[in-house]
Amino acid sequence: MSGTVYLKLEKNVQIHSRIVSFKDIAQIVADDSALENKIRVLKLPPDTVQGPGRYPVSVMTLIELIQQEFPGIEVNNIGEADFILTLEKKKQPGGLYAWCKTALVALIAFFGAAFAIMTFNNDVDIPKLFGQLYEQFTGRPSNGFTILEVTYSIGIGLGVLIFFNHFMGKKLTADPTPMEVEMRAYEDQVDTTVLEASRRAPKGEKK
Repeated sequence: MSGTVYLKLEKNVQIHSRIVSFKDIAQIVADDSALENKIRVLKLPPDTVQGPGRYPVSVMTLIELIQQEFPGIEVNNIGEADFILTLEKKKQPGGLYAWCKTALVALIAFFGAAFAIMTFNNDVDIPKLFGQLYEQFTGRPSNGFTILEVTYSIGIGLGVLIFFNHFMGKKLTADPTPMEVEMRAYEDQVDTTVLEASRRAPKGEKK
């Protein structure tokens, strides 16, 4: 059999079952639609995914499986050379434990942010600075609660909302939030680390 097949794979592919077909992990295009459909239903070896977790796989595995099934086929990879199959645990319905964890994380974030802001204010001595500015412009000593303190407090809240681009589950703009950008960067670093560890592991230890 002759023909040409193109594969495109992402670095991290989410799967939902231990039984993985080519159509679940790759975009496949062939010059013969019948051949394309046959390749789409090919399956990875059963021991590739053994349970929830991350499993590094080489595109060479896919090419080898295709050429074993269809000798003479030319396979071109235009995606990642190595990729990760991620099988997550089935999510359990949220109960009291989940609510408690959410409340705990919210409290830690709230008090952590408050502590960081107060520490910054103390480091630069904001009360003294505002007092000096108020007295310089008005000629009267500050009582510690002036228009400067009020607008500063409001500005911090608005600044946080605008910076994080997220309020009550809605985005202020279509751009990704800084948290989303950091999470994507973290996920990319994790994927890269998993793949690098797989490449460096002795051949007999790779899974």
